Amino acid sequence: MATFVVLAGFTDQGIRNVKETVSRADAFKEMAKKSGVTVKDMYWTLGRHDIVAICEAPDDDTATALSLSVASRGNVRTETLRAFSFGETTKILGKMV
Repeated sequence: MATFVVLAGFTDQGIRNVKETVSRADAFKEMAKKSGVTVKDMYWTLGRHDIVAICEAPDDDTATALSLSVASRGNVRTETLRAFSFGETTKILGKMV
């Protein structure tokens, strides 16, 4: 499974309904599960991004589809980052020519 960091920021709609953020997070976790994605953890943050989720997905397409599905609901805008572990990075570096 590949690891992804999903950065989310509230839209105007999302911040107007911010009291629903925890229930929306539960809905996100359920949506992820149905998509074959595991939400390892979620954090509400201060600064440029309002929410950070750490997820594992079988591939980039699955992670991207989930992010698009969440964003299409209008409460957040997302940015999804592929994250590489120490071991994965070591393997990648070993392929350098």
